Amino acid sequence: MPVLPVPDYRPSPLLRRAHLSTLYPTLLRPTPSMAVPRRERVATPDHDFLLVDRHASRIGLSRRLAVISHGLEGDSRRKYVLGMARAVTSLGWDACCWNQRGCGGEPNDLPRSYHSGETNDLHAVINHCLANGDYDRVTLIGFSMGGNQILKYLGEDPDRVPEQVCAAATFSVPVDLGGSERMLARPSRRIYVEYFMRGLRAKVGEKAARFPDSVPADLLDGVRSLRDFDNRYTAPFHGFLDAADYYAHASSLRFLEEIRVPALLVNAANDPFLTPSCYPEAEAGKNPNLLLEMPRWGGHVGFAAPGRDNAYWSERRANAFLSGLSD
Repeated sequence: MPVLPVPDYRPSPLLRRAHLSTLYPTLLRPTPSMAVPRRERVATPDHDFLLVDRHASRIGLSRRLAVISHGLEGDSRRKYVLGMARAVTSLGWDACCWNQRGCGGEPNDLPRSYHSGETNDLHAVINHCLANGDYDRVTLIGFSMGGNQILKYLGEDPDRVPEQVCAAATFSVPVDLGGSERMLARPSRRIYVEYFMRGLRAKVGEKAARFPDSVPADLLDGVRSLRDFDNRYTAPFHGFLDAADYYAHASSLRFLEEIRVPALLVNAANDPFLTPSCYPEAEAGKNPNLLLEMPRWGGHVGFAAPGRDNAYWSERRANAFLSGLSD
């Protein structure tokens, strides 16, 4: 049954509101307590680099690894990433929380950056973690943009995926990027766009200062929407014709039927970033490996849960999914 029953996730009445459940974790969640991670630098084939944070299992030496991918303008030390790292390490998995290019506290070395369909960097991180032969099993966990990258990676070229990758769990995923962009273009979503654009403008401004021959200083003049940004920067600097071409080729939706490992996709029914096209029931019906779960509440990367342990429902759901995997 690839479209799973509606889970028994029941937040407080206030947190059943889409926008409040989305904003609450960022504004009010205490930062999950974790030991200082080991930071590593990963070289990419195009002579750039990625920064990753490694967290060891809290119940002894592990040969299992969770690679955790953040969302747009996030990083490896956001609350939702640390919460998930704490959850999986308590279950006996090591965690590798990786930063998209330029998101780890250092600007990357090239005029290009990252985008929602980038899978080569994820592949580089996985191979880096497997290089020493330390792990027999790897699971991929992603939020929003990071989830889209994971699902696209698993489906676009399944033969490229290392055999150690045994499963994936993704949350709040805009599998149809064009549909999500149209949703975010609504006036009621302006707060989210401004939040993303603040970081994106800063990154492009820094690149314009370092690469004036490649990135014009006025590149983002007049840019107010994510589509404007994708037309001006994302598409031309990452090999797409325009924003529409980028959304069409970078969306994971077209690759879902080819996924060969168990992949959990959890999208709350009240997610303010998602359109109906981001709930791929037809694709889940065709692929027994795609497990679609649609809780009534949760917002976008929300899923707050009561309790003094500061553990969110998404983290408990990921642990339940990992615990259910066959050895």
